[in-house]
Amino acid sequence: MMVPVALLLLGALTALLAPRMLARADWPEREPVVALWAWQCVVAGVLLCCALSMTLSAAAAWQAVRGHVFAPAPHAVVEAYALQAPGPWAAATAVVLACGGIWTAAMLTREIVLARNRRATRRAELLERAPLLPGEEPGADRLVVLEGERPDAWWLPGQAPQLVITTAALRRLKGRQLDAVLAHEQGHAQARHDWLLHCSGALAAGFPQVRVFAAFRDQMHRLVELAADDVASRRFGRLTIALALVELNEDRGVFGPCPTPQAHVPQRVHRLLTARGESRAGREEPVHALRDVRLRGGAGAEHAPVLGEFDQ
Repeated sequence: MMVPVALLLLGALTALLAPRMLARADWPEREPVVALWAWQCVVAGVLLCCALSMTLSAAAAWQAVRGHVFAPAPHAVVEAYALQAPGPWAAATAVVLACGGIWTAAMLTREIVLARNRRATRRAELLERAPLLPGEEPGADRLVVLEGERPDAWWLPGQAPQLVITTAALRRLKGRQLDAVLAHEQGHAQARHDWLLHCSGALAAGFPQVRVFAAFRDQMHRLVELAADDVASRRFGRLTIALALVELNEDRGVFGPCPTPQAHVPQRVHRLLTARGESRAGREEPVHALRDVRLRGGAGAEHAPVLGEFDQ
């Protein structure tokens, strides 16, 4: 019965120390993709420790479970785990951890359903404000332009992902800044960052008292933006994407002295402008984001997210 306890202690120690170590390190700012994988490994390790502890506790408490778990293993393996003499807490530990696993699956299912509903609502709103023309198929345009006085750009993932941008943003974006915006959002889509946000949000909502899950959610929101910034900067240069961020957000007060919900935007701009070994625009041809674009009528988005935030 010592192995399940050791696994629980290992999971608790990982959940306690790993977030602190990652928070104190400075390399996640330079390598956000590696940091994303590191955070996923931390959370997966914690969940794996809990799952293995649940399995071994159940095997120690009930002979039927033990027979299925260790059916192909030699008898010496069962003796090595010392499961023949279960402790008084084996059954209770297995039940509690099983309930936690069921609750986790329920939270993930709930998050997926809510995300699909939000996505369907946003697409219905977009279709209402930008109706299809005769003979046009839904999702045929990868870029949809809406009339609006507020500069906005956001990504709608799905089977036919689309970048939605307002006419005010087009007037502000200069040169290849629009191509950089599209490359930023394509970075989100190609890396399936929406799934990372769904999973981290589900864990944080399902276990609000577990700090590692809350930190996982917060870091996912930050690191996916840094990773997408790097995707755009490798093609069009750091200065181009930094200027696009400034142009889309300067009227929102995010660069003022008072904190705002978009306080991460100045930090991203500062990172792009001060990063060592600044990336130069690649030799690739521009994306030419205005290709396959149809200008749509409709009011500007009142609550559309700024560049770097995409609908999940």
